[in-house]
Amino acid sequence: MMPNDWEMCKLEDIFRVIDSLHKTPKFSDTGKPMIRVTDIKGGLLDLSNTVRVSDDVFREFTKKYLPKKNDIVFSRVGSYGISAYVATDEPFCLGQNTVIAESNSNAEPKYIFNILKSSYIKRQIERTVDGSSHKTVSLRVIRNLDLPIPPLPEQQKIAKILTTWDKAIDTTERLIDNSKQQKKALMQQLLTGKKRLLDENGKRFEGEWEEVKLGDLYSFKRGKGISKGQLTDSGNKCVLYGELYTYYGEVINEVKSRTLETNSVKSKKYDVLIPASTTTTGIDLANATAVLEDDILLGGDINILRPNKSINSIFMAHLLTHFKKHEIARKAQGITIIHVYGKDLANIAVQLPDSLKEQQKIAAVLTNADKEIELLEQQLTDLQQEKKALMQVLLTGKKRVRIDEEIVYKIGL
Repeated sequence: MMPNDWEMCKLEDIFRVIDSLHKTPKFSDTGKPMIRVTDIKGGLLDLSNTVRVSDDVFREFTKKYLPKKNDIVFSRVGSYGISAYVATDEPFCLGQNTVIAESNSNAEPKYIFNILKSSYIKRQIERTVDGSSHKTVSLRVIRNLDLPIPPLPEQQKIAKILTTWDKAIDTTERLIDNSKQQKKALMQQLLTGKKRLLDENGKRFEGEWEEVKLGDLYSFKRGKGISKGQLTDSGNKCVLYGELYTYYGEVINEVKSRTLETNSVKSKKYDVLIPASTTTTGIDLANATAVLEDDILLGGDINILRPNKSINSIFMAHLLTHFKKHEIARKAQGITIIHVYGKDLANIAVQLPDSLKEQQKIAAVLTNADKEIELLEQQLTDLQQEKKALMQVLLTGKKRVRIDEEIVYKIGL
């Protein structure tokens, strides 16, 4: 039940909704930015990587309206109904299949923006589009979206609360990006021997790295059986080949899938797994994953690299994934289904320290970097869930805010 002092309004009753020109412009190397559907991904509008149009095209495309700060841009196709908030004064124009809601003083634009991102609005839009592969939201539907509107001071307070979460989410996303870049820089130094770590006695590792072929380090096996249809909620741990490039990174820390099947190849601790087939491109096969426990069932189309001497599998998985990716991809063959075979992988040469302790030390540093990234990613998920829960109660009036006092929410940073 909506609060008595709230009202249900159409979007067009609050903001003027303006369509883009339905024509394809000529792009330019320089000029003003043009926003296309691919630029509208939710959140703030990013103009840094957009296409550009000449001043003449820009004037033509802004005859109807020149977008301004605090407006809201919509996508009408693809990720239909996805919107972005305009937080910049930089001039831009709209490309095909985009519309803009012009902000004004009748409503708090950030409140309206959060309403437009809510599941309540998404359900309204989904009821109006057909099931074809090219879904389009009509201008009439956008203009007639029903929005629950509280008094303006309450809109402003709700927007302020949700903006606090947006800032925390944005900060965490930037921390994740920074941590990933730091790990990339670490790998560039550590996996090539440009930077040497200290041993347990505080002395820097020395000695030349040796070049050796994978065939001298590993025997090659193939996984067996197990399809998605054979997965269960309980049973034996298992890995499907597709999970190696869609779910797992360089290390399997926790096994995702289970099966009641028993007729498959079992892992041995320190195996390295590489997908053996794909329907896309060879680069998708160039993902190596370390296994850290015995007896995980390994499904078909998995290359199993089983060490025949002491090799740190985490070190090797990082080395193959990040420094041998294109060489592995070049070994792939096929047209409809692309394969890579153990005999081809065996000829790949890698450079590595002959000291297992140095390999282990490098692996430990990279593992710690991964843990930092995972922690930040979990914090991001928590913040996103917290904001979603807040939106469900604040944007429906189930929880009211006090206008006359400052409300402080705990943010899980």
